[in-house]
Amino acid sequence: MINRHTTFFKALNLATDYLILNISMISTYFIEDKSTVYWVNNRRYLPIVLVFNLIWLLSANISGLYEQVLNRDSIKTYRVVIKTYLLFVSFICFTILILIGTEAYFITRQYLFYSLALFGFLLGFWKLIFLLMRKSERASLIDARDIIIVGAGRIGYDLYNFFKQNPDAGYVTLGFFDDNPENIRENNLFLGGTDKCIEYVMTNKVDEIFCTLPLSESKTIEKLMLDADKNLIRFKFVPEYYDYAKKPTYIQSFGHIPIISVRTEPLENLLNRSIKRFFDIVFSLFVIVFVFSWLFPILALIIKLESRGPVFFTQIRSGRDNNPFKCYKFRSMRVNNDADQKQATRNDQRITKTGAFLRRTSLDELPQFFNVLGGNMSVVGPRPHMISHTSQYSKLIDRFMVRHFLKPGITGWAQIKGLRGETKTVDAMLKRVEADVWYLENWSFLLDLKIVFLTVRNSLKGDENAF
Repeated sequence: MINRHTTFFKALNLATDYLILNISMISTYFIEDKSTVYWVNNRRYLPIVLVFNLIWLLSANISGLYEQVLNRDSIKTYRVVIKTYLLFVSFICFTILILIGTEAYFITRQYLFYSLALFGFLLGFWKLIFLLMRKSERASLIDARDIIIVGAGRIGYDLYNFFKQNPDAGYVTLGFFDDNPENIRENNLFLGGTDKCIEYVMTNKVDEIFCTLPLSESKTIEKLMLDADKNLIRFKFVPEYYDYAKKPTYIQSFGHIPIISVRTEPLENLLNRSIKRFFDIVFSLFVIVFVFSWLFPILALIIKLESRGPVFFTQIRSGRDNNPFKCYKFRSMRVNNDADQKQATRNDQRITKTGAFLRRTSLDELPQFFNVLGGNMSVVGPRPHMISHTSQYSKLIDRFMVRHFLKPGITGWAQIKGLRGETKTVDAMLKRVEADVWYLENWSFLLDLKIVFLTVRNSLKGDENAF
């Protein structure tokens, strides 16, 4: 099936793209550089190679270039390739022309232009070759396997419908085996009782058996499993736990005992937590030193001149493991008695003119980088809620408290998806919680970088839900 080959072709695309990128850089180096220094020995040139490679990785991750490499159609493939290339060129121009400067590494603007142009041409040509190759070999990529399902209950039919609706999964269901024929809705799908299963599989050269029988049929399951092993047939079973979960799960083995987790949590890994914490410290120090240090006196003066009250607004909010902490913000409202209970609303009379600008650009969150530095928050994570809202919504939304497995963040996946601002309904909060839980289950360092980039972009152009 296609899914069996996805990892290989993702790696092939990634490796080939990097090969083309570096060939473009080296070729242009020989054409443009007038010196006799070999590029490998040129210490001034090698950092540029590293910058190009890292920026391509970041751009590809933001655009999702290497996702669904076998399922995405040709037009969408080229659309994503162009998007990735434009992101790459933008980052390169910003990083090298503005931040680093070309003179520092003796590279010219002509070198940048020719290397990027050559890379774009070769990248487009390679993607054309890949799409043609994929089209001609698509039949062989779909390595379909014939399977039968033992047990025609709700779980069995759910599995049957999944394979029917997802042919790319590569499984063709021949029918059901069940000791109660009345469970099978279509006569042509009934293949016999469970005692006839192995015989049918051997005669018809079926590739795999999927067992969806309940645990009450443990003796039947065990016999089928042993007979399948004896006859070199792959046997898989769906646990009854399936009834309690509606999403992918994570299975660990403690000896011979399988343990099923209801969700994956990448940040339970010590290395991942260390990477995230290191990034939090470095990034927050950068913002505090190079942005907050000069912006604070300006904003503090404007805030004080417009309305009476402190420059900072401090509020107790729910942190990791639901532990309360003091969250800092620039004050964006006039001092009022409802600050700890009532959310900000559109055209809220409590918000000052300066506060409206701060909230629209998210500058009111800048002091929270001190929370990050202190370890109460992270740069990226679920937004911290007021204690009263945590108490309120935890009773209305089943998975609300799951978001507190993580440190709260200055920005998060929900925020870049537009799920910010006032939550007028429980459904609006539910969508925000679902986004936070998705982030918890799918965290990666590159995802954090993507969220930070999109947050900065949204702050510069303004967010309509920020008020």
